[in-house]
Amino acid sequence: MAIKIGITGGIGSGKSVVSHLLSVMGVPVYISDIASKQLTVFDPDIRRELTDLVGAEVYDGRTLNKELLARYMFGNPEHLHAVNAIIHPRVRDDFRDWAEQHASEPLVAMESAILIEAGFAGEVDKVVMVYAPEEVRIRRAMQRDGATRELVERRVRSQMSDEEKRKQADFVIVNADDTPLMPQVLQLIASLSGNIPYLCRPTK
Repeated sequence: MAIKIGITGGIGSGKSVVSHLLSVMGVPVYISDIASKQLTVFDPDIRRELTDLVGAEVYDGRTLNKELLARYMFGNPEHLHAVNAIIHPRVRDDFRDWAEQHASEPLVAMESAILIEAGFAGEVDKVVMVYAPEEVRIRRAMQRDGATRELVERRVRSQMSDEEKRKQADFVIVNADDTPLMPQVLQLIASLSGNIPYLCRPTK
């Protein structure tokens, strides 16, 4: 049975970089954000429940009206909770199916910015937080998304604080500009997989 690890961190922390490194080293990674977007468009139960909740115009064929859905959720905690209550359980079930398909692997991972908030931490054996100083995160997000500082700061404030995430994490990977990531990822894998230094499959 695979050891399941959850990778989380705030906007601009670099959790996707850590996920990529794990994937390159042979660890299958489930990207919850990608899965959530796909399920929201194609899962019939989600489509039906979102349509009942928001209205038929939330979908146009196979296209999700993201702007309408965002307006529905923005600034209304009850609406946000209602939408999450539809999508998150389906993502959880999809991850369980995916993990079962990869049960023969030594390690598998789930990447989620809201791993703890969405209750996904209960689906993994260990929680790994990717940490970067807030100013570094803001700068990275501005450069990556072409967003204003005000918008990025608002997104940072809307997420669980780093301090709270650290309290609930089993491992912390520091992704500051002057801190190498690879040694930390190797150490993480070694500590979780019986001191196997890497999981790259041999070339045939």
